[in-house]
Amino acid sequence: MATIRESRVLLTPPQGTKETLPMQSTAHQIALETKHATIDRRIADETGRPHPDTAMLADLKKQKLRLKEEIVSL
Repeated sequence: MATIRESRVLLTPPQGTKETLPMQSTAHQIALETKHATIDRRIADETGRPHPDTAMLADLKKQKLRLKEEIVSL
């Protein structure tokens, strides 16, 4: 199961904006980690079936890897 990490990077938002960049980054990271955990559960569910769909498992694993790579790059 994926763990959710909190980003502690301090960025200065552009002048005149009310949004803070760390929150946007953290929200994006949390969304990616949530998708990653969902795919992980789908993989576990499919693997637990008597006759798992190997094509679906391969696709899910590729999606999970892409998400993991994006999370790590943040």
